[in-house]
Amino acid sequence: MSNTPSEAILTAQNLLLEPGGIDTTDLQRALNTMYQYRLDDADLYFQHTRHESWSLEEGIVKSGNFSIDQGVGVRAISGEKTAFAYADEINVDTLMEAAKSTRVIGLQGGKKKITLNPGPQNPRPILYHTKDPIHSLPTEQKIALLEKIEQLARAKDPRVVQVMASLTGEFDVVYVAKANGHIAADIRPLVRVSITVIAEQAGRREMGSAGGGGRTDYSLFTSHLLQSWVDKAVHSALINLESKPAPAGPMTVVMGPGWPGVLLHEAIGHGLEGDFNRKGSSAFAGKLGQKVASKGVTIVDDGTLNGRRGSLNMDDEGNPTQCNTLIEDGILTGFMQDSLNARLMKMPLTGNGRRESYASLPLPRMTNTYMLGGHCDPAEILASLKKGLYALNFGGGQVDITSGKFVFAATEAYWVENGKIQYPVKGATIIGNGPESLKQISMIGNDLMLDEGVGVCGKEGQSVPVGVGQPTLRLDSMVVGGSV
Repeated sequence: MSNTPSEAILTAQNLLLEPGGIDTTDLQRALNTMYQYRLDDADLYFQHTRHESWSLEEGIVKSGNFSIDQGVGVRAISGEKTAFAYADEINVDTLMEAAKSTRVIGLQGGKKKITLNPGPQNPRPILYHTKDPIHSLPTEQKIALLEKIEQLARAKDPRVVQVMASLTGEFDVVYVAKANGHIAADIRPLVRVSITVIAEQAGRREMGSAGGGGRTDYSLFTSHLLQSWVDKAVHSALINLESKPAPAGPMTVVMGPGWPGVLLHEAIGHGLEGDFNRKGSSAFAGKLGQKVASKGVTIVDDGTLNGRRGSLNMDDEGNPTQCNTLIEDGILTGFMQDSLNARLMKMPLTGNGRRESYASLPLPRMTNTYMLGGHCDPAEILASLKKGLYALNFGGGQVDITSGKFVFAATEAYWVENGKIQYPVKGATIIGNGPESLKQISMIGNDLMLDEGVGVCGKEGQSVPVGVGQPTLRLDSMVVGGSV
């Protein structure tokens, strides 16, 4: 099966519409029923999702879950107001009932007539294949994969006392009929492996994690790749066994490439989403065209990267994803938009309308958000650090979108003096303000790296897969919360 736009539409119609006796004429009738009232926009969103997860703990595969979910979401928009209905039954009666119940958001007397065009709207190259990950590997081989992770981790070092691993796969088919007459569809595979190890030494226990995935099938998980993730997880746990309490106070911080971009995602990315800026609740609101970061800082959100976890051929409103420059050479140049906020802000669509499922409203959300590389050698950046923190990995954190304030925990970090790593530290938290931290960047590495494919972003109770990334960065002054 190829994931060309026209074939994706045909596949989605066969899977989602035909079993319920629905055809394009019914979709057109539903939209025209809605437009008997005066609306600014409307869409019909159909989705079929197959999901599985397997987990290993204490040397055995303890759980295996499989689920199928499908349904339709119907949305009508008038001004800033939205009416939304959804159902897990897909048939003509349910569709028409939802259309009638949502249209009342507008005033009676609508005159617009919708004519749907079933032709493809996205001629660009497809970003991922359509193989169903769940069927790409027999059950016994999925179990064997998790058992292999356990064996590799325990063989790596005798101090490893516990291994936890999980394998997840998803096959997602979406179909959108829009009030502008467009029909669009996408077939989305997604896989992920997560590894956590616990190491013990002299009565002390520490944890390390690694993993990755992308929009492909289980063939991604080669022996070489699994070994590299096991090595990272074990290394992190063993390093933490040697860690000392982190110093606290204002200091220079060097952040490593790749996953540390999660701080960029949370502390800055959310503040560049359209809804927060339209409502004036973002720390970046009203600053378009202004200098908001150090010279050389360029941040993009790119949903068009082949096979990446955060990539999509189209967003959940049927619009093609794009590579959107948000900050260019320190200047704020744009926001991430869904259709509602783009219309109200009179700004272009950016292909960032995303929803967790057919039962959720689309919101402006990130895809793969990262900072472009600079010209500095990473070794030069570390050598410039007289006294400070070198942070290579981050865990959870908290962000206030309005103020831009954030707190993030470093899960692998080192104390550095005179450009030399002295010892690993534990308990370091990075405390700061997103917009202000952008102005503290003084050196940008030439080693841009994206994360391995594990990111999940939450917003208004909805979770979606995302990607993050950055090069090595030097921030001249950050507050570090520590233990001493």
